[in-house]
Amino acid sequence: MTARFRWLTGAGLWCTSWLCVGSDLVVARLWPSVLALVIVFLSRSALAGLLAGAAAGALLLSDGRIDIAFVSFFRDHLVPSLQSGWNISVIIFTLLIGGFAGVIEHGGGFSQILRRVASGGKSASTRLQWAAFGMGLVCFFDGLANSMLVGRVVRPMADRVGLSREKLSYLVDSTSSPIACVSCISTWIAYQLSMIREGLAAVDMAGNAYILFVRSIPFNFYCLFTLMLVALTIAFRIDIGAMDAAERRAASGRASADDPGDVAGDDHRDGRVSAALAPLAVMIGSMITGLYISGAGGWIMPRDLHAIADAFGNADTALVLVCCAAISGIVACLMNPAAVGAKTTATAFADGMTRLFSPVIVLLCAWCLSSTLKQLGAATALTDLLSGHLPVAWLPAAVFALGALISFSTGTSWGTMGVMMPLALPLSLALPAAAGVQEPVGSIAAMTIAAVFSGAVFGDHCSPISDTTIVSAIACDLETVDHVRTQLPYAVLASLIALGCGFIPCGFGLSPVIALAAGAAVLVAVVWVHRRFGQSVQV
Repeated sequence: MTARFRWLTGAGLWCTSWLCVGSDLVVARLWPSVLALVIVFLSRSALAGLLAGAAAGALLLSDGRIDIAFVSFFRDHLVPSLQSGWNISVIIFTLLIGGFAGVIEHGGGFSQILRRVASGGKSASTRLQWAAFGMGLVCFFDGLANSMLVGRVVRPMADRVGLSREKLSYLVDSTSSPIACVSCISTWIAYQLSMIREGLAAVDMAGNAYILFVRSIPFNFYCLFTLMLVALTIAFRIDIGAMDAAERRAASGRASADDPGDVAGDDHRDGRVSAALAPLAVMIGSMITGLYISGAGGWIMPRDLHAIADAFGNADTALVLVCCAAISGIVACLMNPAAVGAKTTATAFADGMTRLFSPVIVLLCAWCLSSTLKQLGAATALTDLLSGHLPVAWLPAAVFALGALISFSTGTSWGTMGVMMPLALPLSLALPAAAGVQEPVGSIAAMTIAAVFSGAVFGDHCSPISDTTIVSAIACDLETVDHVRTQLPYAVLASLIALGCGFIPCGFGLSPVIALAAGAAVLVAVVWVHRRFGQSVQV
């Protein structure tokens, strides 16, 4: 594998040097993401792929000059990533969450929770999955906090009850971005509304961005079907393809394919349940309260739901996340008296942070790759290549597919929204008007907005260079490529139903309520077929 990896890297850099001759070509702009994806899948190392992709991007931007590319990698991509207030906050928040999880794990409260969860015998794994799903729904306010919090909290118990880290990472990833994307009150809302406003401004049209967002929620088929599929997967134990092998390993006591049998948490002593639950309650409560106070400018009673949404949208999310993680860490130390007042507190906190140092490096490399792709104009080039004149009815489906491709190639859902919304929304407003539709800001516009969001999240779920995908794997102590490989069949299934039952028929006038009901029925039918025949024929 080492020789193959060296050969692949050398060939990739040689191709990059050759592409520098035509750096304005679409293939050259997309090459770093292609190289990163190939190396990630072949080497099973997200770090190697991301580094190779970022290096290729820097080389393309420097017209093949290795000396300039080397300096530019640090000066124009790595250092700016470390100077970003949001990125720094993500790093600090990630490390603090690691320390927080280390302290409450060390306190032993999870052992008591585990004993209660596992008391159902064979149903212990299923009950824990429902608990993870419920916690993911409760943490609706932020996708990043959702992934890291649920993954770090549930992972030790998952190893004990025979729940694979692959299945846990799927649950974590599929109840983070999808729930945040359709939530009227979340840290996503400000960015989503600003993108809708950009689309309206592009055609000089007045409109209420928040109302358009609310109207788009029933059309956000991928996110909604993903949540439905998660529930069905838990209820009927649907393990597709590689997920089935992962679950069988976990049931036999092996945490992962590379873990011969080490089960985390066996040395944790029993502790109080409140010592584990109270810090979690403080974490969730302080985040919700902090986001509202930060956005509202003080403790002001909200007038209505719109006022609450505006407050969450205007909040200083980065600062709130870091402060809440620090407060929760302090509460975790105070609530675990066995660890307070001795070196064990600092040791547990430091150990939890240390486990996340390597994943933080992976995040940095992902940001560097994203920076090079942005400067190369990869997303814009791909959009220009695939865009064209479409009938109004097919616009939402086309936007969903294009958004998924861009998100998968660039590894960023928010970046995809930023590229697609100012292009797709004006088109959805112009095409109905040209066709003689009396209400240009109607269902097609709402559907197009939802298609942008759905496509961005779907591509993000499938991409091994996505920071949210990486964080979900990090939180569950799993290799990113293993997470993507086992989650991919579920994501593709949800996307196909979103297209076949949602965007395509609704583009021709079907009600979103009927589309959701039809999609749910198809999901149930797929689950029944898999349970009936899936034992002998694996997908």
